[in-house]
Amino acid sequence: MSLDIIKEAKRRTVGTKQTNKALEKGQLVGIFIAMDAEHRLIKPVIAAAKERNIPIYYVESMKKLGAACEIEVDTAIAGVLKEEK
Repeated sequence: MSLDIIKEAKRRTVGTKQTNKALEKGQLVGIFIAMDAEHRLIKPVIAAAKERNIPIYYVESMKKLGAACEIEVDTAIAGVLKEEK
């Protein structure tokens, strides 16, 4: 899946805490996970996303995911939020 989705998203979460909160509230339409992230951080988010049938997209590195989110730090997880009505 192309990183263009996260780059072009009008609303997104960046980081484990923000993404997990949005996931619990049912606000996400997709999750991006860096393949080089620590397993202990991503495992619970992956399980919760699968439970809620949220698509999971894997990104090569935390550096690339951070750049796609237009931040200057690496990030393990990011999410695309539902459009507000």
